[in-house]
Amino acid sequence: MVGSTFDGMTQQGVRWSADQVLALAPDAASRKAGSKLGAAGPWSEAGSCGEGSVWGLCKGSGSKPYQTVVDLADASGPAYKCSCPSRKFPCKHALGLLLLWAGGDGAVPPGQPPEWAGQWIEGRRQRATEKRAADAAGSPSGSADPEAARRRAERRAERITAGATELEQRLADLLRGGLAGAEQVGYGMWEETAARMVDAQAPGLAARVRELGAIPSTGPGWPVRLLEEFALLHLLDQGWLRREGLPEGLAATVRSRIGLPTSADGPPVRDRWLVLAQYDTADARLTTRRIWLYGAESDRTALLLSYGAAGRAPEVALPVGLTLEAEVSAYPGAGQPRAALGEQFTPPAPAGIRPPGVTTAQAAARYGEALRDDPWLDSVPVTLDRVVPTPDGDSWQLADADGDAALPLTPTARSRPGLWRLVALSGGAPVKVFGECGHLGFTPLTAWPEGVGEAVALC
Repeated sequence: MVGSTFDGMTQQGVRWSADQVLALAPDAASRKAGSKLGAAGPWSEAGSCGEGSVWGLCKGSGSKPYQTVVDLADASGPAYKCSCPSRKFPCKHALGLLLLWAGGDGAVPPGQPPEWAGQWIEGRRQRATEKRAADAAGSPSGSADPEAARRRAERRAERITAGATELEQRLADLLRGGLAGAEQVGYGMWEETAARMVDAQAPGLAARVRELGAIPSTGPGWPVRLLEEFALLHLLDQGWLRREGLPEGLAATVRSRIGLPTSADGPPVRDRWLVLAQYDTADARLTTRRIWLYGAESDRTALLLSYGAAGRAPEVALPVGLTLEAEVSAYPGAGQPRAALGEQFTPPAPAGIRPPGVTTAQAAARYGEALRDDPWLDSVPVTLDRVVPTPDGDSWQLADADGDAALPLTPTARSRPGLWRLVALSGGAPVKVFGECGHLGFTPLTAWPEGVGEAVALC
């Protein structure tokens, strides 16, 4: 099936765009370096085949050229192999090779892979086949003693309950002394409290405590913001302490927000999934990748989360604007969009699918409705139809082209270069924009021009 898909792509001359290739870059430096290698000059013996692989030799600083090969036939995203010493995936040579291939000017002609490329492609596809067979058969070694698992879960729940009870007392003490005191205690108190929540095996509580510690003295109105976050943390604490009386969907959301591990146990939904957006966030410990998908038949939006060690991008990469046929299973929790990517039937390929859009007023209402299921929700995925980016004093907003309502852009969106890409794409005309709508405003992630045109990533 994969082979026939790529044969059709080759015959019809359908290739990825440069933006879709550069969306794979792990950072801005790789994007810039890869762009410089997207011309034929440094490349020799480049080629591609209908089964979805691209290869070539890239001249470097040494006497031997770097051997670079990319396997495009993996439905979870391209896989890369390069003889250069870079630890980035993809490296600049893989990005340059894909840009050369995407140009479609004959610099990467069809052919059979050389031995060094063919062996790697065949080996990884064989391993992938064996892994799928093992997963389908089930792994006896992965089964655990149910009674031991139950006892471990009970011990962890007891630790979390003790931590949540302690946190309630600390919050009450701080409020009793007045919010002004939060400005005097310094960040050390918050970090010590967060460490106590880590010891209690409640990483979700620890993360929210750290966020509290970052609010004091952050500008006008910080006491109000601190009180709001206090209330949400108190609500999560109480949700855990009284979880036995909650509806199952809300109880699952509380467990997830506390930080308990869950698995995607929803029924698999097979669909043609459009990659709406992909972006990374990083801290000192972890890089988190968020990939938004839209199901053309199911009309649902799903979020894939993947993780990489600090300083390294996660391996799963799905360029914006491509579609793949796959199964997706939802995680538990009321109104939770997170899902897991299951069996994949086709590799990502270009398609003309666009998600349906709503007005800015409908987007705000959708976020309000979602808060009933998850009061700790920062934002919801929304596609806005026919909006125009317009300045609003020192800020920006997305205004309905056919109405008088608008959504302000979040501070994060206003500081990104993607804002100017959106303004340039619009040129004063309506555009369709996908992004995240929440209490701080709207963060645009992808846009489409009116009529015909490819998706433009804004992050």
